[in-house]
Amino acid sequence: MKKYSHYIGVDVSKLSLDLLALNSSNEIVISACTIANKTRETKTFFLNIVKQLGDKDFVVAFENTGVYSSLLACTLEELDIDYCQLSPLDLFLSKGLSRGKSDKIDAYRIAQYTLFNRMKLSLSQNNPASIEKLKVLHSQREKIVKSIKKYKSNKELEAFLPKEMLKELTKSSKSILNNLEKNLKLIEQAILATIKSERQLKIDYELVQSIPGIGPQIATYLIIVTRGFSKFKSAKKLACYAGVAPFPFQSGTSIKGRTKVSPFADKKLKSLLIIGALNAKRADRELNNYYLKKESEGKNPMLILNNIANKILGRVYAVINRQQPYINTQKFAA
Repeated sequence: MKKYSHYIGVDVSKLSLDLLALNSSNEIVISACTIANKTRETKTFFLNIVKQLGDKDFVVAFENTGVYSSLLACTLEELDIDYCQLSPLDLFLSKGLSRGKSDKIDAYRIAQYTLFNRMKLSLSQNNPASIEKLKVLHSQREKIVKSIKKYKSNKELEAFLPKEMLKELTKSSKSILNNLEKNLKLIEQAILATIKSERQLKIDYELVQSIPGIGPQIATYLIIVTRGFSKFKSAKKLACYAGVAPFPFQSGTSIKGRTKVSPFADKKLKSLLIIGALNAKRADRELNNYYLKKESEGKNPMLILNNIANKILGRVYAVINRQQPYINTQKFAA
């Protein structure tokens, strides 16, 4: 990220935004103030900031809080103002020893963190409309799938309820399940229609499914988290984000821990990749041979599946970069 003349920190909450601006010398130039977390108020405030500072040579930084910060991000993009969405964990770890907390202090810390770490930070941008729609539809699908599992788990009550009560419960659950399953189909149709509405998304969606172990759900989630395979430039970076990339744990001669994956990861993506690795092991002879070889060496099964998940991501980026389907060369081996 380039060097700006001013750094504006914003502490985002559901109803309000607390803002404070520092110059490049770490001096407060705009004292902490509070505005409503609404489009009109946000737009008016930043238009006044542009007039006050005389140009747009400033960057706005705030935590990525999902829904609450999305309105601010959309407004800044509309005004063509640079902004940076920060990781809440990064901010928390950067505080060091701190006593007390307030929204105004947090706004100052965000502005200061952005100023001090400007060399390693990068500007953010909103997801394209199609990716944002996929994200919302996928989230809705997850809720429906969880609800279906809950209602199907009522079977364990059969041995403990009177017949009449069980009959009423079964009838009610069946009706709800039918509605949930109908809605699930509608959501999945909407997801597929959204993907097919854009040529490149449709091509990428079909390409990654040519890889053994990857089905519609993994392909869809990969498109969402990678912003259509534009967010992560390599398989290694995506593997790190997914929590399937191993890291060493050693220092000097006294600390020699085993190499392991980091807990800081997208747990949803990791679980999907492990499921994909299990399927790939059954469908792909090369990966199955790899699994059996490592198993014979006494390796932990989860470690082997993790390695297979890493290999799958390598294949994903190979087919995306080449824009050619995956070819299983083992089929042509003697």
